[in-house]
Amino acid sequence: MFYDEVKVSLKAGNGGDGCFSFRRGKYEPKGGPDGGNGGRGGNVYIEGDTNVADLTAYHFKPGWAAKNGEPGRGSDQHGANGDDLVIKLPVGTVLVDRETEEPLAEVLNHGDKVLILEGGNGGKGNETFKSSTNQAPRQFTLGKPGEEGDFRLVIKTIADVGMIGFPNAGKSTLLNMFTNAHPKTGAYPFTTMFPTVGVLEYPEQYERITLADIPGLIEGASENRGLGHRFLKHVERCKVLLIMLDMQGTDGREPISDFRVLMNELKLYMPGLIKKPLLVAANKMDEPDAPDNLETFRKKFKQPIFPISCVSDEGFEALKQALLKEVLAFRDAERELVEEDD
Repeated sequence: MFYDEVKVSLKAGNGGDGCFSFRRGKYEPKGGPDGGNGGRGGNVYIEGDTNVADLTAYHFKPGWAAKNGEPGRGSDQHGANGDDLVIKLPVGTVLVDRETEEPLAEVLNHGDKVLILEGGNGGKGNETFKSSTNQAPRQFTLGKPGEEGDFRLVIKTIADVGMIGFPNAGKSTLLNMFTNAHPKTGAYPFTTMFPTVGVLEYPEQYERITLADIPGLIEGASENRGLGHRFLKHVERCKVLLIMLDMQGTDGREPISDFRVLMNELKLYMPGLIKKPLLVAANKMDEPDAPDNLETFRKKFKQPIFPISCVSDEGFEALKQALLKEVLAFRDAERELVEEDD
C-alpha cells in the first residue's frame, strides 16, 4: 500500500529540571550551592530525503517525540541536551496544521531541513542564582515543556512531467517503455493505484527528466469523486503536463470529449494548472479508427499533439524530444528568475 497522506502527532523534548544541591566536603565546612542546569529538549525537524518513497513509517507510527533534556545534578553537573528528532520525508511533502489546515512547511529538495517544533529550555540549578548577596540560594527552576502539535503530511509528487489521462489510456505502459520505472499494467481500469515516477534518460544530450504516472482520473475528480484530490495534488508541482488520450476510442470513449473533461477537471481543481506547458500524446495509433479520430481532433484543438503507439513504438522519439525541450525551457526560465532575485 502506498501512503501519500498521513496524520501525525509531533512533540519536541522537554527541558531538564535544574538541580538544588549544596556541596558537602571534608575540607569545605561551609560548602556552597552546586546544583547544575538542566539540558535543553530536542527540536523537531522535517528533512527531504530521496531515499524515502512514501509515508508508510508514519502511518503505522503516528506519534513521534524528540528526547527530553537531562536534569542537572550536584557538583555543578549540567544535564545533557536532548537529541533532536529529524523526520525523513519524501521530496515534495507538505506539513499541514490539522487544526487550521494551513500549510506550515514543505521540503522540495533532498537535504532540505526545516525546524518545526522547538524543545523546551532547561531549568536553572541553584548554583546559577549564587551572588555576593545570596551565597546560599535555595531557588531553582524547572525545565520548560517542548512544543507539540498535530499535523498532516501530504506528498505532492515532484516530477518534470505529469502524465494525465483517463483509466486505460496507456500512461503506465508508456512510462514502462520510456523509463526505468515498472508500474503495474493491465487491460482493466484503475490498474495504477498510486503515482509512479520514472527517469527518462537522454544519453546523447547528457540530460534526464522525470515523469510521473498519475492514476487515471474520472469526471468529477475536481470534486473529489473517485480518488480525485488524492490524484490531482500530484500534478501541482509538475513543470509540464502530458495528456494521454486513447485515440482509438476504446470502450465507446471519444477522444475529443475525454480531452475536454480532463482540461475542465484540471481547471476546476486549480486554474493555474492549465497554464502549464501542455502536450497531447495520441495513443493507440495502430488501431483502425485512430487516424480518422486524430484528424478530427486536430481540427478542434491547437495543442501540440504527438501520435504514438505503445505497440509499435511509433512517435516515441518525437515525443521524447518535445518533452525535453519543454522541460529545459522551464528550467531556464526558473534559473533566470533566481538570477534576477540575486
